[in-house]
Formats: sequence, structure tokens, C-alpha cells
Amino acid sequence: MGPEGAKSFPGQRLIHEPKPGQPTERAKQEIDYGRRGKGYIFGAFKPLDGESFTESYGRRTAANFVDFLETVDHWLPAEINVYAILDNLSAHRATDVLLFSLAHPRWEFVFQPKYAAYLNLIEPWWKILRSLALKGQRFETWEQVCQAIREATQYWNQHRHPFTWGERRRHQPRRANGVGLCPNVA
Repeated sequence: MGPEGAKSFPGQRLIHEPKPGQPTERAKQEIDYGRRGKGYIFGAFKPLDGESFTESYGRRTAANFVDFLETVDHWLPAEINVYAILDNLSAHRATDVLLFSLAHPRWEFVFQPKYAAYLNLIEPWWKILRSLALKGQRFETWEQVCQAIREATQYWNQHRHPFTWGERRRHQPRRANGVGLCPNVA
């Protein structure tokens, strides 16, 4: 997830609460000029039980990515094979990452096609994490953003559940079997 910056993130709260008896105003956001620090959040996700792991870095380099992979390697149980789904970022295809994969045979890197982020299961989870950590907040420093991400990840892990790719939303009814539905056709 990244880059993220220390800035204001839009939310649902009103800036000025109306006084009793006065009409409510349109929700507005205070003007925020400039970033006050930025960085990148790397994440790993286990869909089977929903457990997640995030780590923040100041830059998105191959060295930082390999450091993150080493950390994830210690986080995961040693007896499982790891399938890392990656996009085509140059840091993901660097020589250091190739050397990491040679040194860790249980890791297999799967590169998703260009313009196919929907194939990566962590993308919907990033949306949830942004909502938990950043929505409606104003951050003065990059450390505050990192702290909010850590707290949101901890909250998610305390309330985690298996994550199913392509699961139908509750408000969308299932369609009946058949080629097409034609109303009022006898």
C-alpha cells in the first residue's frame, strides 16, 4: 500500500457540529496544504485464517522489499509453502529478490498480469485497512500514520476471519439458474 503520506484523509464527520435548532450543513473537510512526510506500507496476508502483517518503510526499494520478505519468512510457520502474489514493480523483480528466492526454496513468486490488480487477494484487504486506519484522520507526521496502520492491523488480527475472494455481497441477491431472466414470460 503506498505511497501514503502524513495528511488529512476524507471521512464522514462534520467539521462544525450544528447547534440545536439550526439546520445541518453539508459535510466539509478542512483544507490541508502539503504532505508532512511519506512512506510505504508493505503487507502480507493469509487468506485461510485472515491473519495479516504490515511493515512500514521510508522508501520502496529492493533492499527494503527483501528485508520485508525476511521478516515475513520469520512470521510464517516454517512447514508451509509460500506463494507470494506480486505486481510488476521493478523492486519485486530485482536481483536481490531473485537471490532471496534461491536462498528460500519454499517461496514461489507469482506475478499478476498488468492491469489485473483484482486478481491479488490483498487489494480488497488494503481497502479495509485504509478504512480502519486512515479514514477521517489528520496526521501531522509519518510516525502517526505508521502507528495508525499498526493499530488497525492489530485490530484486524484480533477480529480476523477467513477471507474469501469473489464472495458475493449480502445486498446483492443471487440470480436464478438459466441463461437469462425474462419477467412475465409464460
